[in-house]
Amino acid sequence: MITFNEVNHIDDVIKNISFADEIIVIDSFSTDGTIEKLKSHKNVTTICREFKNFTDQRNFALQQASYDWVLFIDADERITPSLQKEIITEINKPYNEVVGFMFRRLFYFKQNRIRFSGFQTDTTYRLFKKEFVKYNETKIVHEMPLINGKSKVLKSKMLHYCIDNANHYKSKMEHYASLKALELFKKGKKPNFFHFYFKPFYKFIYNYFIRLGLLDGKEGFTLCYLSAYGVYYRYVELKKLYN
Repeated sequence: MITFNEVNHIDDVIKNISFADEIIVIDSFSTDGTIEKLKSHKNVTTICREFKNFTDQRNFALQQASYDWVLFIDADERITPSLQKEIITEINKPYNEVVGFMFRRLFYFKQNRIRFSGFQTDTTYRLFKKEFVKYNETKIVHEMPLINGKSKVLKSKMLHYCIDNANHYKSKMEHYASLKALELFKKGKKPNFFHFYFKPFYKFIYNYFIRLGLLDGKEGFTLCYLSAYGVYYRYVELKKLYN
């Protein structure tokens, strides 16, 4: 697990993954009491390390693992009992050719389930054999592991309490957008009128109407608006890098 200022989640997530043989947390020098809480868990190895980007942090975390199978989890995610059972069953299968597993996630805004707004088909890699994976170093945000072997999507779903409030989600969007801007800058991409106006507008229309965000009520509108804002902010940051 990689963390930064997750004091509201850290105790619950450590308890949630207590079935693991080892728990390793790479923390980016949290300032909200996360590190102090981590130190109170004797079954947790905590390493403080400067955050450069998500890919760099995850690749470092992979190197710290002692066992063949690695389960990545974010502090705001939870493994359900059925998913835990499926994980244990899969990794103990003899002659298992699958080396990477994807999890479907159910999103929550505070405690309200988000069923649409572009989140309904979300899947992400969370379980793999260490020797067959490395995160793609060209993607520093929305990081993607390179899996050298077969993959599979598990049936059970993970819970994702990713949004505490609108300001919290906005700050997340700005953080991701800044990293994405740096990624685009390194590729030589330059912002233009299309990026500043059409792409954010399309992002909102797509998530709110085509991906049915309107059915998520006021939370859906907020999420779709902030997702579009994140696209706009990405190109604002990219323009700053060129200036």
